[in-house]
Amino acid sequence: MVNGLNISLTGGQALVGQEVRIPGDISSAAFFLVAAALVPGSDVTIRNVGCNPTRDGVIDVLRRMGARIELLSERQAAGERVADMRVRGGRLTGVDVAPELAARTIDEYPILAIAGAVAEGVTTFADVKELRYKESDRIAAMTEGLRILGITVDERDDGMTIHGAKRFKSGRVRSFADHRVAMSFAIAGLLSDGAVEIDDAGCADISFPTFFELLGEICLH
Repeated sequence: MVNGLNISLTGGQALVGQEVRIPGDISSAAFFLVAAALVPGSDVTIRNVGCNPTRDGVIDVLRRMGARIELLSERQAAGERVADMRVRGGRLTGVDVAPELAARTIDEYPILAIAGAVAEGVTTFADVKELRYKESDRIAAMTEGLRILGITVDERDDGMTIHGAKRFKSGRVRSFADHRVAMSFAIAGLLSDGAVEIDDAGCADISFPTFFELLGEICLH
């Protein structure tokens, strides 16, 4: 039984085989949500994405920044909310990302840092020291890479402040073998004045083996 954020199970039951359709992961979809929101003229629909209210903080943040995101054909699948997400490109504005959003958004901070770097104004992440203990120190990794690409970043122990610019400079960045850092800087390459090289882009295979193939297909349309 599910009650709010609590789940109760009664032991001694027999398992029965079922056909379950697993929705797409919003943490993976987030890279394309940001890419579409940032690139002028974009109009991208990502189908069958899970948008469980405990995981969908990235949508709230992007909408506050001015992103045009529509949730279409909302429905239930495997007990969770699922929707098709349509995103259209436009101008974004920097925001303060509230600490209470961290639990719903923690894996999306690297790609949201890319959004903040392009948005007009200042974007601030606070009370997210947990980012220092992910697959890499994501505060340090994103700060280093953004600075290499010409973005002004104030790094703090528990977060960062990003001063938005219109485009990235070219440069070579380190992924620190962190899949989300690598994919985030790949999206930065869509808005750079030259090539963005990533030292270990192959680490994206950890969570999204077809990421670069799919990104290339979308960019051709």
